Amino acid sequence: MNGLWLMRVKVGPANSSGQRVLALSKFGIAVIFPLPMSKLVFLISFFASTCIWAQDSPVSVPPVVAPVEIPDDGVRVSVLGYHDFAENKPATQMRIQPSKFRKQMETIRQLGIKVISMEDFSAWKKTGKEIPKKSIVLTFDDGWKPVYTDIFPILKEFGYPFTIYLYKEYVDGGGRALTTPMIQEMMPKGATIGSHSVSHPYPVVVKNFRKKGANAYDAYLRKELGESKRFLESKFSTKVNTYAYPGGYYTEEMLKLGGEFGYDHMFTVIPGKVKRSSPDLTLPRYIILGNHDSIFEMATSFREDQDPIKPGEIGVPAVVQTTPYPVTPEAGTIVHTRLPIISADLSKVENLNPASLSMKVSGFGEVPAIYAPDTKNAFLASQPPPAPTQLSSRHPLERRRWKSS
Repeated sequence: MNGLWLMRVKVGPANSSGQRVLALSKFGIAVIFPLPMSKLVFLISFFASTCIWAQDSPVSVPPVVAPVEIPDDGVRVSVLGYHDFAENKPATQMRIQPSKFRKQMETIRQLGIKVISMEDFSAWKKTGKEIPKKSIVLTFDDGWKPVYTDIFPILKEFGYPFTIYLYKEYVDGGGRALTTPMIQEMMPKGATIGSHSVSHPYPVVVKNFRKKGANAYDAYLRKELGESKRFLESKFSTKVNTYAYPGGYYTEEMLKLGGEFGYDHMFTVIPGKVKRSSPDLTLPRYIILGNHDSIFEMATSFREDQDPIKPGEIGVPAVVQTTPYPVTPEAGTIVHTRLPIISADLSKVENLNPASLSMKVSGFGEVPAIYAPDTKNAFLASQPPPAPTQLSSRHPLERRRWKSS
């Protein structure tokens, strides 16, 4: 019998500081071997829109002031993010067939995972309101018409609440955009409204406004985050207190303004489970892909590997690592080097033949694979292999290279 394990590394677009995030999770490294083991292959697959990889410049994070320790109640919430839907068009990362979506909702029900409303999610985060230990929140970005025509009937059938993240310029935008009457019809039947900016700006647009100076940049961000909130609250007579960063791209200034404008929760596209202690302005979210099932499977898997770092420490990623073997860096981690070393702890793999170890990186082919027999760790060397003594210092518990986003 063959064994198959999958983990995934995600690399997103650079932000204004040239940062990119590496997200390691289930379904990116493939370890395939017959027993007894003769060959071990690691496949690290990089794909976009999930994280940020930092250069040597300082990471833009909000200042930490006497953080209040929130006890872990054991609850984990997967926030799922969807975009467009079409039955008769090819599936893409951002487009899913409604029939597949129905199967996913059925899977959630069969697994016994509770789908909760954004209201209950917020009450849990703020006050510790009791919710099921394994919960899911459904979100839909942009405001595509098929959310009303194809997905809303499915959600009503299952009785699942959901949140639509709308950006001002697409509401009543014609074509495949949701209309005001459609949104109003869904609201009393399970839908809540969240903000997704005014214009859904791409990172390059945000960067260009930053180059125009502090005043122009501040005015631009205030319009995107503030005007969208005011517009939605006025048009739909509802409180809008959550925000989804367009493309998951955010800056330190956005975090500050989010709190100023009264957003209680702001969501990224970094995959991971939400804990009560997860930072409210950079919450993880699983963006469900139409052409790959791995993210949905990861989001609905609530098995947690033992965290090698004590929970509650400052700098520990808020997301939960769900890989079959411990990996470094974890999901949502920011690295301060252009040549990161990625490792997997294989100490629990039996009959491992180090001579058979090889590693392949999508887009690069085979890369040097280094095995440290003392720690039983395998390393991806994206630079000339270091000396054995340097290798042993790259143990997964060593954290000086990594900082939580």
